[in-house]
Amino acid sequence: MAPARHLVLGMLLTGAAGFIDAVGFIELGGYFVSFMSGNTTQGGAALVAGAYPVFGMTMALVALFFIGSVIGAALAFSNVRWGPAAVSGAVFVGVCLTTALVLAGVPSAIAMLVLAASAGAQNAILPMRSTVRLGATFVTGTLYTAGQELALALQGKVPPLRWLQHLGIWFGLLGGATTGALAYRWAGIHALYIPIAVYGAFTMGHLLAGSREAG
Repeated sequence: MAPARHLVLGMLLTGAAGFIDAVGFIELGGYFVSFMSGNTTQGGAALVAGAYPVFGMTMALVALFFIGSVIGAALAFSNVRWGPAAVSGAVFVGVCLTTALVLAGVPSAIAMLVLAASAGAQNAILPMRSTVRLGATFVTGTLYTAGQELALALQGKVPPLRWLQHLGIWFGLLGGATTGALAYRWAGIHALYIPIAVYGAFTMGHLLAGSREAG
């Protein structure tokens, strides 16, 4: 089972992912910045229906998420000690830039592409612990794994409560999305200051951890 500390950090990051996805979804009027399965399905349906602007927007979000994932992975693998700080810092800068662009009057259809790239990069911040994918921006596989682990637990093949770790990650995304939607209702795009604080804290934590290893 994943250690409790890592599980909490993973839930916090997943919550931040749900938060920015909810903000992006509302800001864009029905597109996702981290749920690429939804964008892909919506894009396919739009292509058949001849709604080419919708298809273009969904594919742009998918492309930027993919580019962000490449950048995040490259940063994470570039240095064992400082990689996590580099990824966290990149996500922090990306969410800050998104907020600044919207406040400067840049159309959301452009600004939210930066947020999608940030969401893609986030998946490289934390490694998997045991069978738990921590801090990811997607939970479909996590939810399936929870069911799989419960089935194995009922057969006595794995620890009886291990499936709850995966379910906890799902609840993290749900809680983050709910909080993000509420915060956007009250503060608009300024709601992104909350995940900015989260990513900033992770960046500082990774920098401090790297400094201790260097010392």
